[in-house]
Amino acid sequence: MDKKYILALDQGTSSSRAILYDKKANLIGQAQLGFSQFYPNKNWVEQDSEEIYETQIKTVKNLLSSSKISVSEIAAVGITNQRETTIVWDKKTGKAIYPAIVWQDKRTEQQCIGMRKEYGELVKTKTGLIIDSYFSATKINWILDHVDGARKRAENGELAFGTVDTWLVYNLSNKKTFITDYSNASRTLLFNINTMNWDDELLEVFNVPRTMLPKLVDNGGKLALIDSSVFGEELIISSLLGDQQSSLFGHTCFAKGSIKSTYGTGSFMLMNTGDKPTYSKNGLLTTIAWRMKGKTTYALEGNIFIAGAAIKWLRDQLQIINSADESEYLAMSVPNSGGVKVIPALSGLGAPYWNNDVQGAILGLTLGTKKEHIIRATLEALAYRTKDMLDLMEADSGLTISSLAVDGGASANNFLMQYVADIIQINVNRPKNLESTSLGAAYLAGLSVGFWNGKDIKAVHKLNRKFKTSMDPKIAKESYDEWTEVVGQIINSVKNK
Repeated sequence: MDKKYILALDQGTSSSRAILYDKKANLIGQAQLGFSQFYPNKNWVEQDSEEIYETQIKTVKNLLSSSKISVSEIAAVGITNQRETTIVWDKKTGKAIYPAIVWQDKRTEQQCIGMRKEYGELVKTKTGLIIDSYFSATKINWILDHVDGARKRAENGELAFGTVDTWLVYNLSNKKTFITDYSNASRTLLFNINTMNWDDELLEVFNVPRTMLPKLVDNGGKLALIDSSVFGEELIISSLLGDQQSSLFGHTCFAKGSIKSTYGTGSFMLMNTGDKPTYSKNGLLTTIAWRMKGKTTYALEGNIFIAGAAIKWLRDQLQIINSADESEYLAMSVPNSGGVKVIPALSGLGAPYWNNDVQGAILGLTLGTKKEHIIRATLEALAYRTKDMLDLMEADSGLTISSLAVDGGASANNFLMQYVADIIQINVNRPKNLESTSLGAAYLAGLSVGFWNGKDIKAVHKLNRKFKTSMDPKIAKESYDEWTEVVGQIINSVKNK
């Protein structure tokens, strides 16, 4: 039977998903299952690694059953995953010795702060990252120090560490394959982005035994086999990509200087910076985008803490909209924000301000202010934050950005996307398929087994809408400058407290 489909596994922070794509990259079916989140202490976030795997398997079985497609029709499997989440398991039994510690977990924050002065520059030079609890290294260290006998067992070569990609492949291959890809490895604080290998000095700094680490593999290729015991027939795993890098690939951001922004709860922005790492002077991260056939592509990455979460806040906390969709209509029902400025610092302000003490604010209220003005000002603020990040990307990379690719739930908001285009003064491209993360894993899996070639990908990648800037550049600059001036005043008032 002809191979007709690519199967993408999208293992996210709150759910596992399986998606099928055909030869024209049409999404022809998907299945999704949520799984448990555990919060045993303040700022601790854990998951059950077995449940992560089981839900991922069930989504595939549910998808194949509902779409009436057989395993033999699948050409290859691509995997994309939540990054940095840390799992340590026994090599003999294959069982995790502690729950998965999720990327959001902050239990090692004080340890990281304590290490920055002595090791911060070394770590940044080697990894492109900052020492932060967000990444995997201090999570591994914590498990080794807090599970009885774990450190000794690790030193004896009895324990394995993996991010979610490694854990899935290990189990899907019936414990035969212990690998990680370069995009996920570059998020651990243990990987040197210059030598493209695990780094002995970093392993010593973070006190992690080398025997725990998986073998490094390219992001695309015949990477592993799913054992026939899992779905009834063997399947080739031919791509592994961390979720944000996968989204970049899904937008076909293959050229140096191409950039995407995912508008989820927060906003992740990644720029392809070509074959050499670009180090940020503004707090952005340097990371591996992907590596194929021995050639590495690097990226700059920035995160805006609040994006879609601000729209959710309007709905759930302020209760001035009934649904996220309604924010678009109400924002467009007024000609401007009526002088209202919203600072969406609901969990501090990231780059370029880097001030966690700043709290959110609504300013410029008058007797004439309506809820529509507040809604519009909130969406406008997300566009200003996008410009903040884009300006840093241009400054750090020395590259001129010609267009911005977007995805994520909030990118469906037409008002927001148009206002982003107006403020940044470049086109915003929204694809037909907003599932860019799973699409990236599928594209790379298909390319790796000859299901598609490069020309095919360009041909099947379709835009839903191109938002062209329609605002006078002078007005756009004035609007942005007014907003940044207000932010500056708020930051100064916090400093002067």
